[in-house]
Amino acid sequence: MTSAAPTSTAFPNLTGHQFMSLTTFRKSGEPVATPVWFAQAGDRLYVVSLSTAYKLKRIAHNPAVTVAPCTMNGRVLGDSASGTARILSEAEGKIADAALQKKYGIQKILFAFLWKLQRGTPVFIEILPA
Repeated sequence: MTSAAPTSTAFPNLTGHQFMSLTTFRKSGEPVATPVWFAQAGDRLYVVSLSTAYKLKRIAHNPAVTVAPCTMNGRVLGDSASGTARILSEAEGKIADAALQKKYGIQKILFAFLWKLQRGTPVFIEILPA
């Protein structure tokens, strides 16, 4: 599945990629990279995660992140870019959910179903360029 062309060049390093490496930072400053799905709408990136993911705690403590294109296993494929992340409210998450649904289609539906089976709660993250 190819990704849709972004409507902005805020994160040109991610154009045409399915996965990105999202690097968040521990309180000690140590970086933690995680491969994630993402969708770009305008100058914003959207990511979904389960509410129990540690990356959400790291973002709440330090919103600075870096993003880079990667494989589904996390092997970085290109340059990174800096951004600022924030956890979206449930209402704001609807825009992120729609963007991810548009990009990933049936794959997104399947993952959402699996999360429901696991009783997981999806949480959406918005990333703006730094």
